[in-house]
Amino acid sequence: MNSLIGTYECKVDAKGRLMLPAPLKKQLNPFVQNGFVLKRAVFQPCLELYPMSEWEVLMQKVNRLNKFKKKNNDFIRRFTAGVKVVEIDSNGRLLIPKDLTVFAEITKNIVVSSAINIIEIWDKDKYEKAIDDATGDFADLAEEVMGQDEDNHGIS
Repeated sequence: MNSLIGTYECKVDAKGRLMLPAPLKKQLNPFVQNGFVLKRAVFQPCLELYPMSEWEVLMQKVNRLNKFKKKNNDFIRRFTAGVKVVEIDSNGRLLIPKDLTVFAEITKNIVVSSAINIIEIWDKDKYEKAIDDATGDFADLAEEVMGQDEDNHGIS
């Protein structure tokens, strides 16, 4: 899969439907037929939208965990809590289930942001806070994450 690209400010209607921005909808078109999985993020108060093909790759990794270890079962239960199969309708809308809306504290204004092979869906205020909180540490984080591999000649 090619990387998804873009960050967009959107609105959710009273029924919890998100109208996907046209550039993002175009990128997701090859995946519409097979559907998507929407889930809680692990590290942030946002939602993650996986094309079904990406979800299946991830589930193959999770399925290799030894289910006779309690911590693995606990992880699987928590990781898959609230997971929903969702579709993009013919109008380009995605219905965000109520329990996931509550988890991510999504109000009316949201941010839809690409994260390589998935889409993150954030409440706008929470997204801006997460970006602001990370700003001061980003240079150190970039060096730590990207600067360790001698084969990586930098991304700038």
